[in-house]
Amino acid sequence: MKRVLLKLSGEALAGDKHQGFDEPTVTIVANQVKKLVDNGVQVGIVIGGGNFWRGRSSETIDRTKADQIGMLATVMNCIYVSEIFRSAGMKTVVMTPFECGSMTKLFSKDRANKYFEHGIVCFFAGGTGHPYFSTDTATVLRAIEIEAEGILLAKAIDGVYDSDPKTNPDAKKYDEVSIQEVIDKKLAVVDLTASIMCMENKMPMYVFGLNEEDSIVKAMSGDFKGTKVTV
Repeated sequence: MKRVLLKLSGEALAGDKHQGFDEPTVTIVANQVKKLVDNGVQVGIVIGGGNFWRGRSSETIDRTKADQIGMLATVMNCIYVSEIFRSAGMKTVVMTPFECGSMTKLFSKDRANKYFEHGIVCFFAGGTGHPYFSTDTATVLRAIEIEAEGILLAKAIDGVYDSDPKTNPDAKKYDEVSIQEVIDKKLAVVDLTASIMCMENKMPMYVFGLNEEDSIVKAMSGDFKGTKVTV
């Protein structure tokens, strides 16, 4: 694959602290992505905001406002992570679907393509720019827009299981599963809106554990041990 979109969960970047940033974890991610960039792979990145804000857990705040706080959390994450990437020797840009002063660039497909052609890692922050859409949906939307060949889903769990391995010790992991089966069995790889977008636009996903050694690099090679979600 020559162009991919990598989705990182905010919680995964927080490491064992479960909130904020864990710089050693982010540095490990940066060093892996640099290997891809050095090999000519064009990388777009979406980061969740769960290390700062999980709006749906708050019953007292209007959903639209809660989602807006979540969007800004992803902007903070992308600015931080992009700086760690720069310290690892990469060129980066943070793009948002709304104006953030001089802190980010306004997203457009043409602008993203121009950055990719110059070997720049593009961070897509701010979700879709609208409430009621998750960063899962933003991930698939951006992947489709930039014509990525696949989505790399780096999660706290090492693949897709037929049930929750945290509560069911007999849960079985899939090596490969169709997006239709993900939808039918509600396997919760990504939310339903994102799953249907993947199915309609034939966007494959590669699900793996971020904490495994060199997992991002392996997801791009024959040494992939996660789950491929086919279309």
